[in-house]
Amino acid sequence: MKDKYVSPLCERYADEKMQRIFSADNRYSTWRKLWIALAESEKELGLSISNEQISEMKEHIYDIDYEKENEYEKKLRHDVMAHIYAFGDLCPKARPVIHLGATSCFVTDNADILLIREGLIEIKALLVNAINAACGFADKYKDLPILAYTHFQAAQPTTLGKRATLWINDLAEDLKRLDFELGNLAFFGCKGTTGTGASFLQLFDDEEKVFKLERLIAEKFGFEQVVPVSGQTYSRKIDSFILNVLSGIAQSAAKFSSDVRLMCHMKEVDEPFETNQIGSSAMAYKKNPMRSERIASLARYVIVDALNPAVTEAQQWLERTLDDSANKRISVPEAFLATSGILNLYINVISGMKVYPKVIEKNLKAELPFMATENVLMYLVTEKGFDRQWAHEKIRVHSIAAGINVKEKGGDNDLIDRLLNDDELHLTREEIEKTMDAHGFCGLAKRQTEIFISDVRKNIIEKNAGLLGVKAEVNV
Repeated sequence: MKDKYVSPLCERYADEKMQRIFSADNRYSTWRKLWIALAESEKELGLSISNEQISEMKEHIYDIDYEKENEYEKKLRHDVMAHIYAFGDLCPKARPVIHLGATSCFVTDNADILLIREGLIEIKALLVNAINAACGFADKYKDLPILAYTHFQAAQPTTLGKRATLWINDLAEDLKRLDFELGNLAFFGCKGTTGTGASFLQLFDDEEKVFKLERLIAEKFGFEQVVPVSGQTYSRKIDSFILNVLSGIAQSAAKFSSDVRLMCHMKEVDEPFETNQIGSSAMAYKKNPMRSERIASLARYVIVDALNPAVTEAQQWLERTLDDSANKRISVPEAFLATSGILNLYINVISGMKVYPKVIEKNLKAELPFMATENVLMYLVTEKGFDRQWAHEKIRVHSIAAGINVKEKGGDNDLIDRLLNDDELHLTREEIEKTMDAHGFCGLAKRQTEIFISDVRKNIIEKNAGLLGVKAEVNV
């Protein structure tokens, strides 16, 4: 069936695991698990609920009749009540105790928290694998000098590995934020229609049992923390915090993709390009950095999407308003779906990137003579015994002439030849090349890379070794 719009996030970009996490099956089976946990906890606290009723619900967690649910929703105009009715049809004995004392947000909000937790765990696995892949890249090229840039103008050289540490550092900061939000994510609980727990107090007529009910349900889902106070819903700031984490990952990935695209333009690297892949429908020779461009495109979506829960939180009225619902159903899952696509692409690109050391060396040598002039000056003074100002003027004149040859005449940087051909300087090619060794201009780049990678592997990779081994999915 191709006569209806289907999100490209599912058809083209998001990985299968993330699609399953935010699937209808996972969401609505989670609702049923929440109703079961509610009934079990209410039974433990003394309500008249039988094991038979609970067993009946457990038998029907996954057999969701969507046609029947749709019929009920068309009639009732209420999605949660439609699912209650459909579940009750499957569980006639348990029908009287399904959703007992609860309001809709008991299932919708707690399920959202559970899906968010599941989504964050999957994003963390992808993020750790991206960091690990980038560490391998950085380690491999830690000693390869490459022209560095400030303002996209040639600057002192670095190494390709050191440049990769900048990408890794961004991802490591994202992981800190993710771990913080994941570690502080709290179960919503069962707060009732305005957050006062009045319906549950009526059921138990015991304040302590109402508080304990929340804790019991939370424990069944592996939560130690319960949202302490709320209106009918948990604060939408939580969604904002979570999407800001995903936005941060998107920002880091977009920066990485921009760097790759710039290096592709300079022919220093190519992203993975398959045997039968077509770069352009018109220009057959092209190898466009399409995957990096896709990272940038999806990242832009996630960054902008993070505004949705921020505005939603700002517009919540008193104890509850429903203008969050339609937006939340779209913005939160799609942020996770897009971010999974971004990280799969990141892993694919960094793991399969083709590096061209000869081109890198050529580009570096085109600019290195200008950068080496201070070294040449010192050599002329200390080794040749020339007056510093006289030598400086000589180098200045030749540098300007070489710059004119490059910019106005379109020639190569011939500064070295100009210095060699100056009979007053008495320089040999061996002497000049000694002052222009690229490694000597890279400072601590190699050592910085080694120290940083070692730290990342110890504090991130080893601690999360169980998450390694993710195979990146690139759908198209």
